[in-house]
Amino acid sequence: MKKITIATRKSPLALAQTHQVAAHLHKVTGAEIELLTLTTTGDQQTAWSLEKRGGKGLFTKELEEALLEGRADLAVHSAKDLPGDQPEGLIVPGYLPRVDPRDVLVVRQGIDRPATVATGSPRRRLQLGMYYPDAEFCEIRGNVDTRLRKIAQDQVADATVLAAAGLARLGIGSWEGTEFRVLGFETMVPAVGQAAIAVQTRVDCADELKTGWDENTYVAVSLERAFQSLLGGGCHTALGVHVASDTLWFFHDQIGLRSFPLTEKEKRSPQNTAELALKRMGFAI
Repeated sequence: MKKITIATRKSPLALAQTHQVAAHLHKVTGAEIELLTLTTTGDQQTAWSLEKRGGKGLFTKELEEALLEGRADLAVHSAKDLPGDQPEGLIVPGYLPRVDPRDVLVVRQGIDRPATVATGSPRRRLQLGMYYPDAEFCEIRGNVDTRLRKIAQDQVADATVLAAAGLARLGIGSWEGTEFRVLGFETMVPAVGQAAIAVQTRVDCADELKTGWDENTYVAVSLERAFQSLLGGGCHTALGVHVASDTLWFFHDQIGLRSFPLTEKEKRSPQNTAELALKRMGFAI
């Protein structure tokens, strides 16, 4: 391909991730890269409660339409925004290497235990509720810097939760008036695909765009997405699944937080491994 058109959201984080993909593709293929910036439904409806409206596809639908209509050759997504099932004719050929997948509790300075936490994620809310049972939760929307200002300056809540990967990709290592507390997997299981940058394309383009991606990330996220697909989970479902080396971390509102050992063979058989694990945990699959 002499030129590759990449569909992306317009947010600072989405553009930062897309520029990483563009640089990688140019290096691997030598192709000219062009960006098609789009506004998704999730970007437009800033007052919506994503949990109540349903988070499935709100940040991906317009990008996927651009692929299916031939306006773009590739779309870049935060892997955690992708629903478990893709539209017919589309495929994820790979991912950039995943970075730190953990969540970060951002607390206003001077506060030990937050009494109010702003997060629209049921997954984050329910897991934090186990450690801060007296805390009250409210929703928060906006880009990363907007959310940080809402905690530090506007004081809409004592704390919020952000992905470590997003902070790193934006070059944010600290924020005046706040304290960053990294949450381990034993406290907060990340979302499916968290910290992985996914590339999506049409099936007919897959052969030209399937090389040069990170194999370890592909194996891990494929297993995580198998759980998501079987459970019907979107990015705003109370589900956390993370493959960390030889351990599977799992959270679901029905059973809480679990961890299981993983073999390399199990990691490379995502559908079978997910089905067996869910049946052992009592899910009807």
